[in-house]
Amino acid sequence: MGGLPVYPWRLAPDGLATFRQLRAAGLRPGGQDVVAQVERPRHRRSPLIAYLYRVDLAKPVRPMTPAKWAALAKANAARQVCPACQTDAGYRIPASLGTCVTCAYPEEQRAA
Repeated sequence: MGGLPVYPWRLAPDGLATFRQLRAAGLRPGGQDVVAQVERPRHRRSPLIAYLYRVDLAKPVRPMTPAKWAALAKANAARQVCPACQTDAGYRIPASLGTCVTCAYPEEQRAA
């Protein structure tokens, strides 16, 4: 994003906020373009970058409809079913494992 003003971490001017800051305030960017960015230096790695939006142009977050709540509940329920054994694990299956803990570590489950 060339040509954007770049501010050091925690030194952005008032009236600008990151996406997460907007969301915490119950707002969304509302289609506006990024106006600046902040950079947080890191040791031996490229800096962390957060894009900034104007707070005065932000719009309220759209409320969840009953259909959206139902879709979210269905998606969360699907993430609890183990793809290997097809059982409901009772918790969200970690993406790092891809299966329930019982299927991921069968040797440890037999020993217990």
